[in-house]
Amino acid sequence: MAARLVQIYLPEDRVRDLEMILARHTRRFWRETVPGAQEKCTCIVQQRYTERLLADLDEAFADLPDFSALVSELQAVLPVVEETPVTELPLSPDLPTPTRIERFFSRDRLSTDELYDDIEESLHPGPAYLLTVTLSAIIAGLGMRSGQTAVVIGAMIIAPLLGPTMGLALAATVGNWKLGRQAAATLAIGCVLAVLAGVVLGITVAIDPLVPELKNRTLVQPADIALALACGAAGVLAFSRGASLALVGVMIAVALVPPLTAAGIYTGAGIPEASANALFLFTVNLVCVNVAGIAMFLFQGLPPTSWRMTSGIMLVWVVLLILLMSMMAGRIFLGFGSWDFVMDYLTASR
Repeated sequence: MAARLVQIYLPEDRVRDLEMILARHTRRFWRETVPGAQEKCTCIVQQRYTERLLADLDEAFADLPDFSALVSELQAVLPVVEETPVTELPLSPDLPTPTRIERFFSRDRLSTDELYDDIEESLHPGPAYLLTVTLSAIIAGLGMRSGQTAVVIGAMIIAPLLGPTMGLALAATVGNWKLGRQAAATLAIGCVLAVLAGVVLGITVAIDPLVPELKNRTLVQPADIALALACGAAGVLAFSRGASLALVGVMIAVALVPPLTAAGIYTGAGIPEASANALFLFTVNLVCVNVAGIAMFLFQGLPPTSWRMTSGIMLVWVVLLILLMSMMAGRIFLGFGSWDFVMDYLTASR
């Protein structure tokens, strides 16, 4: 069973309060005196109890200047921390008893603080972020231009938009407006850079607009919605369990980076209709990823600060998705989802 090692530092006169909290969350803890009239308590916590332990610690000791809590992953524990009905610790009386499905999907999920820590660095548009977004778009664009799927996948592994995308879904789930604004700003900067990199490629490199890898990024079909929803759900599921960021990046980038770069390439090549289609695909994918991401976070038991706020944000995303699906149906019915009008444009331009 996955477990965490939690080290807690606080004044020695508050140790008794701490021991009462630890007794509700773990069966193994010990203490030692450290310099500065402080006590250090160390405990082994089953991963699914980490969330509520940190919440109780924050509520009880957050106002203490000398309080700190460190959480680290354990590779092995002896004796094994078992996950059985016998070892299950009781919940607070004011919390509803989790169902079997909630226990199954939340038992290996990282705590909210660990999720914050995993995406914190990627939410700041520093030089490394700007460079990786540009390089990822260039690699994806050249791969699509030459029809090399493996090269496009290589660009996805770089995963520059992973942090902001996960940050948007996480912020909407827990109702963190500051995190949401930061993630949205960073994502917007990355999107603009990806499109600009595609424009440069479209201007400087000969482009065959009918290459399948490029053309497919301008066609919006019902299957694309299913793909984007699956990418968002699978990405959040892997991310919330500490999976490889490269794996999560492929799941998310397949729905975001290629259509952005394709939009820039078609703009640079002078085919604005195809560029608009690629941007439409990106918009559909972004909304789908957030809808599926929020749903998966909630499904795993991530605790919202306000259910009313989270439900409202989720409703907005769902309404946007319905509107985009209606537009997609209209485009297909009117023929804008096909390439006939693009072929007419290319013929006329010659």
